[in-house]
Parts: sequence; structure tokens; C-alpha cells
Amino acid sequence: MMLRFHAQTADPLGGAYFIENLTDEMEANATALITQIDAMGSSISAIESGFMQEQIARSAYEYQQQIESGDKIIVGVNKFWSEEATMPPFKIDESIRIIQTEQLKALKEKRNNEQVNHCLQQIKIGAQGTANLMPLVIAAVENFCTLGEISDVLRGVFGEYK
Repeated sequence: MMLRFHAQTADPLGGAYFIENLTDEMEANATALITQIDAMGSSISAIESGFMQEQIARSAYEYQQQIESGDKIIVGVNKFWSEEATMPPFKIDESIRIIQTEQLKALKEKRNNEQVNHCLQQIKIGAQGTANLMPLVIAAVENFCTLGEISDVLRGVFGEYK
């Protein structure tokens, strides 16, 4: 006998009260937050006033407090861990930075720098107008422009959020 599972079902838990209650609670919280942001004028106003950052920081702080107090259990972090299963902290080998720097230098030497400059100029022109930047960015990447070079051009046009 073969068991068949139906991935297309709309509600695999069959309307379980607890799940429905959690969904209603999450919806009510989201609606309250959206209403609060709308009252500020817009999400841009909320960002500029520091509201969004404050909410994220508060949430992260509360989450960490729950972990540290044991109210939130993270298996292997604050519960059910053993000394023999502890892994040493991850350390990045300094030679990786050197290898990556050398590879980047080699790439910049072998690529067509005229084409790179042309692609970056096209991104700048597009960013100053209303052009769709995605095709320009794709062309730049295909011509070995680095993410840093593309980002520098966009920062030069749009600035940087502080």
C-alpha cells in the first residue's frame, strides 16, 4: 500500500485551532504595525525617524533575552548541548584574503578595461535617468565589472543612506 501526501492542500492541518489562533494574532500585530507606520506618513518617514531601526533592535534584543533566560530554547545553543560535541569557533584563514586579492588583481589585468569603463558609464547614465538598471548591471557583470565598482557608481549617483 502506497501512502500519498497531497502537497496541494490549502490547509494541511485542517484548520487546527492553535494554528488559526497564531495566524490571527500575527495578522492583528502586523495590521497594528502597518497602521502605526501609516500614521507616521509612510515607511520612508518611519525609517527617517528611526522607528524601523528601533523596532528591529528591540525585537532582536527581546529575542536574545529569551534565549539567554531559557524562555526560548535553541537546541545546541542554550539547551541539549554537550562538551564533546562543541565545535571550535570558526576562524577565517588569512591566506584566503591574500588569494582573493591576487585573483581580483589578475582579473582586472586580463579584462577589457575599455569595456568595463563603458559599462560603468552606461550604469551611471541609466541611474541618472529612469532606465531599467538590471540589463546594464548584467552587461557589466558579464564584462567582469566588480560588485564594488558597480556599487561605487550607484553610490555616486544616489548617495548613501546614513
